[in-house]
Amino acid sequence: MTQNKKYDMINIMRKTKLTGGSRCPNCGNEENQAKYGFNRSGTQRCRCGNCSRTYTLEPKNRAYPDEIRKNAINAYYSGASGREVGKMFGMSKENVFNWLKKTDNNK
Repeated sequence: MTQNKKYDMINIMRKTKLTGGSRCPNCGNEENQAKYGFNRSGTQRCRCGNCSRTYTLEPKNRAYPDEIRKNAINAYYSGASGREVGKMFGMSKENVFNWLKKTDNNK
């Protein structure tokens, strides 16, 4: 197989992987968008052929609800340690401390 045929075959394979209906968040182009693997959470990644930017089609929302955040902060201020709050709500103590830092900066 010659070099040109090899590259033609690769281009044909890339064209079959093109995604439909996706828009690049950087340049806004809908054409020339190719699938580009998966991220750690298993969500499809894409790559824009025009600006070479990679992006996730439908990123998962992995944040805790605001109600849980408020309850955790209130539990901490009522006398529980960060570690105890983490165990009560089934989360890392670092989440609690990060939320406390954010609320202290906003005040």
